[in-house]
Amino acid sequence: MITNFCRYWMPLVAVGGALVLVPAGAAQQPAANPTVDSIFAQWDRTDSPGCALGVYRDGRILYARGYGMADLERRVPIAPHTVFDIGSTSKQFTAASILLLAQQGKLTLDDDVRRHIPELPAYSAVITVRHLLHHTSGLRDYIGLLTMGGAEIDDVTTEEEALAMIARQKELNFPPGTEHLYSNSGYFLLSLIVERASGKSLRDFAREHIFTPLGMTRTHYLGSYDDIVPDRALAYAPRRGGGLRTDISRWLQLGDGAVFTTVEELLLWDANFYDPKVGGPAMLTELQTTGKLANGNPLTYALGLSIDDYRGQRTVSHGGAWGGYRAELLRFPDQHFSVATLCNLGTTNPSALSRKVADVYLTDVLAPPTAAVAAAAPRVDSSGNRAKVPESILRELAGTYRSPTTRATRTLVLDGGKLYLTIGGGRYEMAPRSATEFALVNAPVEVTLAFASPDGRSRRLQWTAEGQESLTFDRIELVSPTAAELGAYAGSYYSDELQTTHMIESRGDSLILRRPGAEPQTLRPLTRDEFTIGSMTVRFTRDQSGVMAAYILDLGRIRNLRFERVKG
Repeated sequence: MITNFCRYWMPLVAVGGALVLVPAGAAQQPAANPTVDSIFAQWDRTDSPGCALGVYRDGRILYARGYGMADLERRVPIAPHTVFDIGSTSKQFTAASILLLAQQGKLTLDDDVRRHIPELPAYSAVITVRHLLHHTSGLRDYIGLLTMGGAEIDDVTTEEEALAMIARQKELNFPPGTEHLYSNSGYFLLSLIVERASGKSLRDFAREHIFTPLGMTRTHYLGSYDDIVPDRALAYAPRRGGGLRTDISRWLQLGDGAVFTTVEELLLWDANFYDPKVGGPAMLTELQTTGKLANGNPLTYALGLSIDDYRGQRTVSHGGAWGGYRAELLRFPDQHFSVATLCNLGTTNPSALSRKVADVYLTDVLAPPTAAVAAAAPRVDSSGNRAKVPESILRELAGTYRSPTTRATRTLVLDGGKLYLTIGGGRYEMAPRSATEFALVNAPVEVTLAFASPDGRSRRLQWTAEGQESLTFDRIELVSPTAAELGAYAGSYYSDELQTTHMIESRGDSLILRRPGAEPQTLRPLTRDEFTIGSMTVRFTRDQSGVMAAYILDLGRIRNLRFERVKG
């Protein structure tokens, strides 16, 4: 009896002060590190999703823990062996697969992509495999295209549908090689190139050439949305009105994401960067070589990896976000130190969390936090006083600014003597470093906003975000069209590239966009014939008689997508 009892004994683990059953054979939680654990304390509860943390040094796990729950319904806690979808953190495995095929002589990085995927249009300039790897192809992002076409995250969308959507695009965002704009289309197409060049799916190729040789027995590209994945964490997002809902995708594309793994097994991949059992030194060098534009300007993006620095130390990293999953693998190569943070709640920010963990372990080598401190507490001037900006100047800076390149907008609002930025449904205080320079407080990444002059007469804003190229925004004067003027925009608009119809409806003093798969959205007027909804901009065009003929949609990674007005 004692033998049978011990055989099925399930240990109790404390999560947020409560005891939770852990399946037999599961790894035990290690001795606590209170400083690190405090970073994740808000999720370390039995009623919250959370994160798994892995801290690596010199090729071994220095600390690994789970915080919160992998499955709220079944009360399964997160542990280091919990499996997560790591979203775009997967891109480095896709890039490595391409480099392994190049080593085998089955392709080159300078191949015309149409050599492998002839379904793509013959654009005016050649797109190469290298352009896909560096996000310089100009291809519109297929995720945004499918979404604008009516697909939702819990719909089933196939590789064939994604390829057909990309192949229908009549133009690029920009000529290949002239800009860097993150596009999931490139890495999805790389998965097809792996399949066509090797004769094996990316799932099988990566398992045979990367995961199995490294001993990553549980790491894999997803085969189907209904696969059974032992120890998988479910993903969650806040429900409008309160509470949580599951947020798990059923899309079937690979390459840009879809790797499932654990913080325990990411150690094995991380170790390969110091002792390359897979790919050799040549592959690792190529993976970490940043790209450059046609004009010679360097990028911080290499092949599925961002090469940057944090507080004076070089970093190699990539984050991921898909559905309610969030991920980050952050490496400090000179310290042989890395942090992996995998979460199953859409409101978490593993990139910021990983850097906070690094702050704990690398305190002796990291430079004093400059931009981060300025964001939380504005820089002091030479007399030791905090930077103070008269409200009259802040009032001049408030307004709406628009990028001449992407058409994206940034709105600055003065409230209670402070300047705030509203973006993507969020609102962030702008802490002044001087009368012309501000930093966002508690933003997901470090952001600096600089004005050419403090009185707003320059009408120009320079936006610099951590790990991204600087963007310029010009101030615009908003218009207030009448109800009659709004009525002129109403009608049905069809995109041949999306094969989808959008409806524009005039309702009193509001203009409403109705599109498949989305709630009705109210268009906010910007300038004449131009409106915005969040990060999306809509520009109407008129025929020679002044009647609406079409509208052009710009949405971050999609530019100049045309919808023709349906006559009658």
